Amino acid sequence: MSIPELDQTLVPTWRHGYRFQFEPAQDAYVLLYPEGMITLNDSASIIGQQIDGHASIANIIKKIKAMFGDVPEIEQDIIEYMLVAQREHWIDLV
Repeated sequence: MSIPELDQTLVPTWRHGYRFQFEPAQDAYVLLYPEGMITLNDSASIIGQQIDGHASIANIIKKIKAMFGDVPEIEQDIIEYMLVAQREHWIDLV
């Protein structure tokens, strides 16, 4: 499967009104926004923890690969997460 195209020099930032945090009541990371909350799975939580408004997508991929090894699917999973998060208006890519 090919990796979707995305400029990896872009820096993801959480959109205004969206907050990524660990929620003890859910025992999970969540994305809070004015209309509700999204409980994130483990993979999405790991990626979300790297979104700090400074790290580029390439840097996020590098950090996560350092954590888990050079698993071929990691890059594709991160890019797909970024594309979904952008489409759902959770993040901006600048």
